[in-house]
Amino acid sequence: MSLTITPTASHPELKDLSTVRNEQKELNISPVHDVNIPKATATFGMGCFWGAESLYGATRGVLRTTVGYAGGSSDLPTGDHTEVLEIDYDPTVVSFKELLELFWNNHEYGLTTPIKRQYASMILYHDEEQKQVALASKLEEQERRAPEVITTEIASKENFFPAEAYHQKYRLQGHKDLASSLNLTPKLLQTSYVATKLNGYLAGVGGIEQFRAESETMGLTPTQRQYCNYHVEQNEGQGLYC
Repeated sequence: MSLTITPTASHPELKDLSTVRNEQKELNISPVHDVNIPKATATFGMGCFWGAESLYGATRGVLRTTVGYAGGSSDLPTGDHTEVLEIDYDPTVVSFKELLELFWNNHEYGLTTPIKRQYASMILYHDEEQKQVALASKLEEQERRAPEVITTEIASKENFFPAEAYHQKYRLQGHKDLASSLNLTPKLLQTSYVATKLNGYLAGVGGIEQFRAESETMGLTPTQRQYCNYHVEQNEGQGLYC
């Protein structure tokens, strides 16, 4: 597998994994999978979880995203659970209310359309403060959307089952050589900081300028950064989809 950046007529390609490994060794750089920052957690159901994970991954202040299943009638994800996204975030950078603004405006199937349980609109609060903010936010959103009726369920977060590895960081995993260069295990696909951020930026969320500012925190080598710069710029502004 090659990861040397080889410019072509259309785009740079990752060719030669040894190039990245040499850069990591010579420059003492390694992918940043863990960040030691005090965090809070939010859990949202917004339809298909692939797009939601990219949306929040490139949001400033978001530290980790994990897709999975919640709700349902049993302690196992047996079919009546909802696809949700669990988000760790730095509340000194982005607030729960700001995360909710993204929530209300980025549902794949809409907020007022009846939908099967798998793709239901859902806010699962982690404490009383989140509950009150969510309830107030829903009332505000309902006033804006009247006479349509918002279907979003607000409930306590009681369970969460991480989804299968192929669902985690779905957009990033489409860049197979880059993902390999980040040494991502199935567990790190759920928890990695750099994977969280790249899964958003490579899908076109956030934009090239924001990516360049945040990329300094990710532990990317020059070769990895050049590859990402190209694809972030090419995909900027594209809609999220499943």
